[in-house]
Amino acid sequence: MDTALAQTYKPSIEAVKQASERISKVVVHTPLAESFTYSNRFGANIMLKREDLQQVRSYKIRGAYNKISSLPKDQLEKGVICASAGNHAQGVAFACNKLKVKGVIYMPSTTPSQKVAQTKMFGGDWVEVALEGDTFDDSFKNAMIRAGEDDLVFIHPFDDEKVIEGQATIGLEILQQANEPIDYVFAPLGGGGLLAGVSSVFKELSPKTKIIGIEPEGAPSMSASLKEGRLVELDKIERFVDGAAVQKVGSRNFEICKQNLDKMVTIPEGKICQTILDLYNQDAIVVEPAGAMSISVLDFFAEEIKGKNVVCIVSGSNNDITRTAEIKERALLYAGLKHYFVVTFPQRAGALREFLDKVLGPTDDITHFEYSKKHERENGPAVVGIELKDKADFQPLIKRMKERNFYGRYLNDTPDLFQFII
Repeated sequence: MDTALAQTYKPSIEAVKQASERISKVVVHTPLAESFTYSNRFGANIMLKREDLQQVRSYKIRGAYNKISSLPKDQLEKGVICASAGNHAQGVAFACNKLKVKGVIYMPSTTPSQKVAQTKMFGGDWVEVALEGDTFDDSFKNAMIRAGEDDLVFIHPFDDEKVIEGQATIGLEILQQANEPIDYVFAPLGGGGLLAGVSSVFKELSPKTKIIGIEPEGAPSMSASLKEGRLVELDKIERFVDGAAVQKVGSRNFEICKQNLDKMVTIPEGKICQTILDLYNQDAIVVEPAGAMSISVLDFFAEEIKGKNVVCIVSGSNNDITRTAEIKERALLYAGLKHYFVVTFPQRAGALREFLDKVLGPTDDITHFEYSKKHERENGPAVVGIELKDKADFQPLIKRMKERNFYGRYLNDTPDLFQFII
């Protein structure tokens, strides 16, 4: 796209109001609800903007519907195409069904099955779903080729003016719903459409509000770009937070966020997983990894937000229940409660009993054990996973393993090795 255009574009309040009117028939005015749990924990007024309660269970319907419904009739007749890791796909599918427009949706082959099924359900007979590539960026490239071949209108998930203006309507709603001035807004960032839109509204209508963007630690594309002062495309990303894992943010969004954001923060995937579990167990709220990011980051601002009015945008709830085991595992690893080792067992009778009785603490639990006896060797290695009740038990465990010559290698620090067993 034209770099000069990206540098000069900024969504106007009038354009956002028009978008709000355009999408009003299909978009839910989601609650801005005080969180009793987090308000008590942080001594602040923590409010959750519940975009997980949209019909497509994420805010993406706003931008997708605003863009597609703005297209002229001749373009609509040709059809539309998009690439998405899931939530934008569902928004486009829903819009195509409502507006009776043919659509093609490219999704990474790694997309959780729940998101694929939902996309097909929302689109019905009006959409074709193509699973190609390992990342959003792979799907994006394939979709762009198909768009040129079939003369389809490409609906970008974040780097598009109408999409940004649609997402910006969240900012208008928050300001209409809030009873007091807002001190902080925390919002997740993938490609940057949400934060580009919301931050523009706040900078115009509530300029004293601090706008904080959050990225997953394994996909810090905006953080890298802001640090370099230019758009940066990451070579590799961690795809776990699929709703916010992109290798390069939008050019329009970068220019807007560069001016509007007060801070850009990365958050460990394990911390995000712990928040997912906490929200479910404490508040019966189901969120996807990207949807948990705005709440996960509160611990890092605990002192700063005391006594303040804080809004966390809960961006989506499209989580696949089959990921629960991985979410729990990542949370335990982050909390220092799950540890993997190569343990060297002497190949003699009673060695395992000694390990259980003399090495493990009274509350330590073996959760993973792989061992095969090697003949004609003094020691036999085993891969052992141990879950602790308290992370303070870790160093005493290491000490006992070394004293009794069981310690072989610690695997948590070598993810290329232990990723195969979790």
